[in-house]
Amino acid sequence: MAKAREVAGGGRAVTVPPDRLAGWFARFTQRHDGVVTTEATPAEVRVVAGDGTTAIATVPFGLLDAPSVEGLVAHALVPRRIALLLVRLGSHSVGIAFDGRIEVSRTGRHLVRGRSAAGGWSQQRFARRREGQARHALQAAAQDAVEVLLPRLSEVDAVVLGGDRRALDELREDRRLAPLFARAEPRVLELGEPRRSVLEEAAARALEVEITLRDG
Repeated sequence: MAKAREVAGGGRAVTVPPDRLAGWFARFTQRHDGVVTTEATPAEVRVVAGDGTTAIATVPFGLLDAPSVEGLVAHALVPRRIALLLVRLGSHSVGIAFDGRIEVSRTGRHLVRGRSAAGGWSQQRFARRREGQARHALQAAAQDAVEVLLPRLSEVDAVVLGGDRRALDELREDRRLAPLFARAEPRVLELGEPRRSVLEEAAARALEVEITLRDG
């Protein structure tokens, strides 16, 4: 069962694995009094049901050659090689996955202390130490991305990001990673602390299709 999350502007979003996508649209049709209209572009498939509910599927990994629900399903089922970059403050995991299975990976953890409640000079020293730890952790994440992902960037179909958006934004400032971020999908995976098991989860989730539902 796909989990829903609230989205800006109203509605809720679900993500659906490729092998369940056709069934999801069939059940949507049954539950919402059939389909009134279907509008498809290379980037988006919009289905309006009989009860007014709208399902808007965002096309991942490029554009549709045959814009339609069937075209979206076929597009989603194509096996793909994905570069994954997951980062949170103090931990990161990078890897290459093919069809949801990890081929190569590297994970790192670095101490970044929490914020101090102390005041005065003690707090300032603590803040400087914490900034240094955070900087070192992000530098390690960037270096692993350079060594593991960049050499195989020409082999992958897309780059998928996950974790903390602020940490990812700081990594964007590293010019070496510009080719990586240029290939990144718009959707950022919400994940826990990066480690091997989370990377494996991300490899599967990266292939899912996001669908936004809005009631009529």
